[in-house]
Amino acid sequence: MTAIPDIMLNNGQRIPQLGFGVFLVPPPQTEAAVSQALRAGYRHIDTAEMYGNEAKVGQAISRSGLSRGEVFVTTKLSNDAHRPDDARRAFDGSLKSLGFDYVDLFLIHWPLPTRYDGDFVSTWRTLEEFYRDGRARSIGVSNFQPHHLRRIHTEGEITPAVNQIEVNPYLTQDGVRQFCADHEITVEAWSPLGRGKVLTDPTVTDIARGYGRTPAQVVVRWHIERGDVIFPKSVTPARISENIDVFDFELTGEDVEAIAALNRDQRTGPDPDTFAG
Repeated sequence: MTAIPDIMLNNGQRIPQLGFGVFLVPPPQTEAAVSQALRAGYRHIDTAEMYGNEAKVGQAISRSGLSRGEVFVTTKLSNDAHRPDDARRAFDGSLKSLGFDYVDLFLIHWPLPTRYDGDFVSTWRTLEEFYRDGRARSIGVSNFQPHHLRRIHTEGEITPAVNQIEVNPYLTQDGVRQFCADHEITVEAWSPLGRGKVLTDPTVTDIARGYGRTPAQVVVRWHIERGDVIFPKSVTPARISENIDVFDFELTGEDVEAIAALNRDQRTGPDPDTFAG
């Protein structure tokens, strides 16, 4: 079975660098997809309250035969629950849906700059409570820009362990990634394959042909070599297995740079500076 490398977070916890995402996976398909991923060797599952499939993720893990400690689980705060009391209720609800007494990582899903008077710092302080009481082994944010992170760094007490942002060869996010590196915040890349758009790029397909690999495997490997934590999504067993089969080859430095040079600053999702949830 594939051995997935870990990355050390800034609080000493370790996170598998390659995980399995369940964004837009319908609840009826989630348990089967997560079960397949666990059989293939994934030990990191990324979900969110807003995905509506936390319960199925928990069921798949509980029925897998793996101990709770063998699977790293991330979930996220719903956009309608930023006020402290709402955040506490939402966190309790996520634990109940998952069937766990803790999560490995809990994130603020979006900064929501135009809602709640942009007061995501109060929300962050509530997450700090979950960290201190041990029910969230690590806490972090998602879709935060450097100016959002500066407020957390200045006004909060705990530095986020993770910032989960959209990253792919068409959106390399070098500025955000550099800020995170400077502050020891691990970058997680959502939509790491650009929702499939980058997989037909001639540069990617030419590089893949040279390695005898699929374009998806080359892009996953590109993220791995850049140090991103990633969780490509699929409900197809063959694709689930394909995406994890990337640890027996390495890209040359030239190929890593050639893929990075494809950057267009092109998002597939919302702009964090304007998204209202």
